[in-house]
Amino acid sequence: MINFFRTLGYQNGIVYRVVIYVLPIVVFIFIGCKQVPKSNPPIEIDKNVAAANAFIDAFYSFNPNKLQDVLVFAEESQPAILYYQGWAEGGNYEVINRAPVQVKNDSMLVCPVTVKDDLIGALELASNVTDTFHIKVINGRILSVDTSSNDPELYHEAKVWVQENRPELIEGPCEGIWVGGPTPGDCVRAMVQGYSEFMAIKKDTQ
Repeated sequence: MINFFRTLGYQNGIVYRVVIYVLPIVVFIFIGCKQVPKSNPPIEIDKNVAAANAFIDAFYSFNPNKLQDVLVFAEESQPAILYYQGWAEGGNYEVINRAPVQVKNDSMLVCPVTVKDDLIGALELASNVTDTFHIKVINGRILSVDTSSNDPELYHEAKVWVQENRPELIEGPCEGIWVGGPTPGDCVRAMVQGYSEFMAIKKDTQ
């Protein structure tokens, strides 16, 4: 082929120069295009964000059937998240601020939700707690959900006190806690009672 172009070039100097200078550019552009990294198109990101928002809507609807529907592809997450929904309902979680969904990468989204609840109320704290849902979504399908929270140190102190000093208060109601136990509402209400007792003793010793 090179010989052909060279022959053609001798016959037509213009064609020869065009081929020599243009051919490497065409090859470079072709190789460069082949190396462009793949990324999810905006429409898929939009679907993932919509799925994450649908999850938050379902969670705070306190309707377990609706929540289970959005978790149909996240079977491993269902026991803990459905339990947490029952806990949140029993603890009278009230949404104070629902931040926009944060897109961490093509499949991981983060949803921070600040709530007012009976547990923090029992600790007589003026601040509220932010629960953060870490949601893995691919093509609009939720595959897993994990949670984290910025609970204050007093919360953890009260929890340990209840476990050590009032175990009979929580043993029955909190059976299967965080793994799909049958009475999350009774569990959180028992914890609220324990937190109130903790605070009463704490104030008496001050």
